[in-house]
Amino acid sequence: MHWWDIPAVHVIETAIFATDPWSIEQFWSELAQPTRHYFVAEIDGAIVGYAGSFVLSPEADVQTVGVAADQRGRGIGAVLLTTLIEQAIQAQAAQLILEVRSDNAAAIAMYQRFGFERISSRPNYYAPGIDAMIMRLRPLAINSTDGGGQQ
Repeated sequence: MHWWDIPAVHVIETAIFATDPWSIEQFWSELAQPTRHYFVAEIDGAIVGYAGSFVLSPEADVQTVGVAADQRGRGIGAVLLTTLIEQAIQAQAAQLILEVRSDNAAAIAMYQRFGFERISSRPNYYAPGIDAMIMRLRPLAINSTDGGGQQ
């Protein structure tokens, strides 16, 4: 992801995370950090997804994964997650941690396909009754049953 990608990424961000989207300034701040790694997925030159991680070996955290609603189910999220895992492996991270909304069944299923396991939760983190499920992939490996998806 480059600074010029932020407006297109922010459009997707506000559409899919309507109640608590990151601001444009947050994306700028993330891109300015040497420990952050952000990527976009494009189809025919249009950004359709994005993902980012924080990596300070031996730790790595998924900061965000977002795919435009009209592009879901095409493997874009899996391609982005594969990229984050590969980047963490290259940085010699020992594990990758993430938080996901407990009501996001599609994302949870994708993470489980990659071998992420639930290790904890934060009750009512996103809203009353909507917990943050904390998941971890350790050891780091790309375990998707669909080979990382397709783009």
